[in-house]
Order: sequence, then C-alpha cells, then structure tokens
Amino acid sequence: MRTYFKEVRAEALRVTWPTRRNTVITTGAVLFMATITCIFFFIVDQAIGFGVRSLFGIGG
Repeated sequence: MRTYFKEVRAEALRVTWPTRRNTVITTGAVLFMATITCIFFFIVDQAIGFGVRSLFGIGG
C-alpha cells in the first residue's frame, strides 16, 4: 500500500499542470460555448414547438 502511494505521488509530480491563466481562459471558453449551446437549443426547441402547435392547431 505504501508503494502505491509513493508511485502515485511520483506520477503526480511528473504531470504538467496548467497555469492559472490557462485554466481561466479554458474555463471561460467552456462557459461561453455552453451558453451558446443553450441559446441554440432553446431557439430550436421554440421553433419546433411553434411548428407542432401550428401543424395541429393547438396552444396559444
């Protein structure tokens, strides 16, 4: 068990961790893309709902 943790620690020290700036930029890009995706699917959902309501003559 002790050997396992030594190997894990040694492996973690070899990892190239991202800088704070890199992390902030990547996080911002992910949040931006998630927001754009949400807006896109909201618009598509509204368009499909409008089409179904028009097709079947239901709803307001």
